Amino acid sequence: MRNATAEADEWTDDAPVERRGGTRAGAWFAALLLTGVSTVVGCRIADTDGITPVPQLLAFLPWLLAPTAVALLFAALSRWRLGLVWSVAVLAALAWYIEPYGKSSQPDGAPVAELRVLTSNVEFGQATDGLIDAIRDQRPDLVFVQECEYTCEEKLEQAFGKATEDKATGDEGEGGEGRADSGSGAVGKGSYPYRQAVEGAGSDGSVILSRHPLKPAAGIPATMGMPGATADVKGNEIRLQLAHPMPPLPTHLSTWREELSDLRDYANANRTRPTVLAGDFNASQDHAAFRRILDAGFGDAARLTGDARTPSWPARTAPPLGAQIDHVLVSRDFSANRARFLDLGDTDHRTLVVDLTLFKST
Repeated sequence: MRNATAEADEWTDDAPVERRGGTRAGAWFAALLLTGVSTVVGCRIADTDGITPVPQLLAFLPWLLAPTAVALLFAALSRWRLGLVWSVAVLAALAWYIEPYGKSSQPDGAPVAELRVLTSNVEFGQATDGLIDAIRDQRPDLVFVQECEYTCEEKLEQAFGKATEDKATGDEGEGGEGRADSGSGAVGKGSYPYRQAVEGAGSDGSVILSRHPLKPAAGIPATMGMPGATADVKGNEIRLQLAHPMPPLPTHLSTWREELSDLRDYANANRTRPTVLAGDFNASQDHAAFRRILDAGFGDAARLTGDARTPSWPARTAPPLGAQIDHVLVSRDFSANRARFLDLGDTDHRTLVVDLTLFKST
């Protein structure tokens, strides 16, 4: 019979160098998983996005629970005590950082206007038909469309109209007054006569559609179109900015950081006025560059409604698996009352619709 000392010797605090081949291989496999996950978690703790592949993996931070749990299992089967402690520590850190980030408080003052905002990446215009159906069904006040190339713009104009010169300068005109869901008729031609766009092919084109009068505003120069505007909603000026920075591709990380930094600068410049910043940010709350935008005083509408971790990309695997990289960010003047994610088909993004209330301090 084996004595108690021999049984205890099967546990070690050293590196995974067990005598038996299978046990040793399991310990090394656990160590490999923990090293990879710990690198990503370490960058999250250090408040940095690091280098490839860390920015790409940070988008899926909650899902790193799975490899960590596997590492815990192999450490237990291998009787590797240090691996067990390491696994539990990483699980605890992941659980801490999975909590939603950013403000969740409601603004003070009196409500003065309600807005429904829709943002959608239609993937090179492929999902435009589905978007048109979603707009007719949801009847938003403001629509932010990314990757809306020339054909997409033409279809939107045919479906919803386009501002004439007098409407573009501020006349309420048809469809420019009231809430999106207050009308009695179908949403069709002339429903969104106001727009601000950056024309482009492929992923470069973007457009903002509005029921309310728009004034042109300087957008943010970027690789892909990021137009801006100012909306007049019942006498309240609301700054609008579409977001679509470069994705964090290994060869374009510096551009990704720079364009998210430009969005942060925009947020800082508009923190004291009613502002809606919406689109495909190609970043989640686990990216430091995105958190800088929230730290400027903006709230993530999905966070405010309790939907902070609902995936919006990739649509093929969401909602069971994915990341929330499509956002509607609002200044402190807004509360968010409801958020929902729609599946359009023909695009790798889900569409986000949120109901907002604008408050004015008394």
